[in-house]
Amino acid sequence: MKDGTPSATAQRVARYRAEHQVWDVPPVFTDPLALPIIGEDAAAAARPAQDAPEMRALRAFVAVRSRFAEDALAAAVARGVRQYVILGAGLDTFAYRNPHRDLRVFEVDHPATQAWKRQRIGEAALAVPPALTFVPIDFASQALFTELGRHGFDGASQAFFSWLGVTMYLEPDVVLETLRAIAMASLGNAVAFDYRIASPEHSGAAVRLAARVALAGEPFRSTFEPHALAAELRRCGYEQIEDLAADAINARYFVGRSDGLQVRGSAHLASAAGASAVDRP
Repeated sequence: MKDGTPSATAQRVARYRAEHQVWDVPPVFTDPLALPIIGEDAAAAARPAQDAPEMRALRAFVAVRSRFAEDALAAAVARGVRQYVILGAGLDTFAYRNPHRDLRVFEVDHPATQAWKRQRIGEAALAVPPALTFVPIDFASQALFTELGRHGFDGASQAFFSWLGVTMYLEPDVVLETLRAIAMASLGNAVAFDYRIASPEHSGAAVRLAARVALAGEPFRSTFEPHALAAELRRCGYEQIEDLAADAINARYFVGRSDGLQVRGSAHLASAAGASAVDRP
């Protein structure tokens, strides 16, 4: 990401979420604010266009990872979690359609991207809900939990974290360090995230996607092997781990569709919860 400018990938992801609301019926992830928040791009997103298979699959993944995270969040709220941290929030709209009473939401993002988000909120005439707190962070120089604490986050209480569309742009040790910090902050913390694997089977599509994001100035920097990642998560203190590849994602979320929409490729969805989260009813 270039200094002083919002993330190009955050803009692209917001566009995919909006397109999903219009082009894919029924949507696997329903977001009535996805079109309004992208502003002038909304008209373009609503127009039919040539829909290449690779782009359909990518759009499906962007949509379903939000569904996956919000499903996991609902389960966390049901067991008593009252704090939700969205890492790399971009134009995520959850805080403005939050159905969970008493759930505090913390949107964490780079200052430039967050400033752009707040501009878009104003232009879309969306009211900032009282339960939402913006947490601008430059990860190169600021610590996540230090900044969260400064903005009212209760480190002694359990929280749920979502981390979507971010890990692949970070070095592997940074990804693992962040996951470890989440686990260590509270035994009841849980996280949902996505990541890429190195897979020759999908090399053509993967290479083309990698080239696009590199051209935007945000190259991919990490891949993980699922079994090795699960072992690392257990060493971090997570006890309940779920990892879904494309086939498992399609079996859970895309069965029976008449349009054939499904995900494919080397991206995985994962969730991990600490011991206290698992033990609570």
